[in-house]
Amino acid sequence: MIGLTDEISELRLFAHVVACGSLSEAARRSRGSLPAVSRRLAALERRLGVRLIERGPRRFTLTEEGALLHERAFTILRDLDAAEAEASATAKRPRGHLRIGAHLEIGRRHIAPLLCEFTSQYPGISVELVVSDAPQNVLEDELDVLLHIEPRPAGNVVSRVVLASRRVVVCSPEYAKSHRSIKRPADLQQHDCIRLISGRHVFDHWAFKEGARMTHIRVQGSLSTTSGEVVHDWALTGRAVALKWLWDVQEDLRLGRLIRLLEPFECDEASMYLTYPTRTHLPPRTRLFIDFIVSALQKSRHGLPPALTASVVPD
Repeated sequence: MIGLTDEISELRLFAHVVACGSLSEAARRSRGSLPAVSRRLAALERRLGVRLIERGPRRFTLTEEGALLHERAFTILRDLDAAEAEASATAKRPRGHLRIGAHLEIGRRHIAPLLCEFTSQYPGISVELVVSDAPQNVLEDELDVLLHIEPRPAGNVVSRVVLASRRVVVCSPEYAKSHRSIKRPADLQQHDCIRLISGRHVFDHWAFKEGARMTHIRVQGSLSTTSGEVVHDWALTGRAVALKWLWDVQEDLRLGRLIRLLEPFECDEASMYLTYPTRTHLPPRTRLFIDFIVSALQKSRHGLPPALTASVVPD
């Protein structure tokens, strides 16, 4: 006989394997071993008397029986999570674990300090911060909440703008003193500019609004990188001119470590999005975190000159 808890555990394992796309990836994300995941999946197949997946060298495909079980398991687990969320909503002390995803620089400079404050307020909740310069997906990466820049619609998710900002051109005071002045966007072509690389794309065309039209200036420089954080650090050293999101550099601007160039010419705007999986009933810990992070981002603007602040967009 197998208990109800074991049956639910098997369904969660099977849904987890399907979501990950491979047994090895499922083992990695669950911090388990590949043999253990394979044994548990094989045990489920033996108990049901059917083959659920056709194993390949790298990935697998679902059998007809496996696809049917996955569809039913998804519904069962969703309803179970909703029931547990309802039951725990009345709890005075929310508990559980949260996986929060964020772009590397946003995560390190802005979100990480706030998570320390959050866990101090709610000691029953543990938080894992997953940061990366590469795009993340709230569903595929099994995140409870994702904070990201580029909008990435992906199935059953809720996405909202929490912070609006723009790109700004910056350099260190030392660079400004030792190089010719930059009064118009075209002047950048005579300067060493740091270029960001994403995949095979080099961001070497910077956009500016001149009057009623947008101008794209192609910049050059001796430094390029795939890391926005490295761009930031190079700018602070006085090595070159950089194009950064305002929320990344507003503290440096306030303290005078960087200065803003070409202020009369607006650069392209951007938004920070908060995305989480669609659920009828969010776990209390997730709702608490969403409310906390939006409020904290609002407070982070206090004390900054209006020209330097990114704006928080209400729900």
